[in-house]
Amino acid sequence: MTKEVMIVVGAGQISLAIARRMGYGKKILLSDKSEKNAKAIAKVLEEAGFDVETMVMDLADRTSIQAMVKRATALGPVKYLVNGAGVSPSQASIETILKVDLYGTAVLLEEVGKVIEEGGVGIVISSQSGFRMKQLTPEEDRQLAMTSTEELLELPLLATENIKNTLQAYQLAKRCNEKRVMAQAVVWGQRGARLNDIAPGIVVTPLALDEFNGIRGDFYKNMFAKSPAGRPGTADEIADVAELLMSERA
Repeated sequence: MTKEVMIVVGAGQISLAIARRMGYGKKILLSDKSEKNAKAIAKVLEEAGFDVETMVMDLADRTSIQAMVKRATALGPVKYLVNGAGVSPSQASIETILKVDLYGTAVLLEEVGKVIEEGGVGIVISSQSGFRMKQLTPEEDRQLAMTSTEELLELPLLATENIKNTLQAYQLAKRCNEKRVMAQAVVWGQRGARLNDIAPGIVVTPLALDEFNGIRGDFYKNMFAKSPAGRPGTADEIADVAELLMSERA
């Protein structure tokens, strides 16, 4: 019997936690730019009884995304997407953050949206950083949501000379993720599929640890120390939300 396919992009702790909650009985196609990372996460899943195939994919490259989607459709009906991929302000340049986190996510939603099955559901992991930046104008928000994917990085708002540092680039990318999900949810809805965004605060992952130990480490530690919970979150707590949104209860 052909299994429903779950596409998981980004071999990280949040992707792993969501896959463990929702991937049982499904064929999981796990893609990441790092083959080593993908195989490490796949090993954990396989040893827990999940059916996983890995694939190297560059989220910054449309052709690479299309190849991944083609492989997914060959495996069976694509019913689920989990996008947990991305780079942080301490890991990459302004240009790379925009290309991967912003452009890549937009392309992924567009390409998977062409093949998602009726009753399908997608989850994008963005960040509270998309809500912590200076408020954009309604027109700027509309541009992030609706501009043709291949023209996104040509927007004056996203010109590198207008972005002061990698943190601002990251905030813009995550703001775009959230607006893009709003627009693509309408497109996916025409196929009878759902799409939602989760914007976590500080969650302990290898990416977050890079931030804790980076130039803004004290800032981040102070931020979660003053939060109501008094601590950072965990990947499994994000998976709680994803499980609700991906289930029929939503």
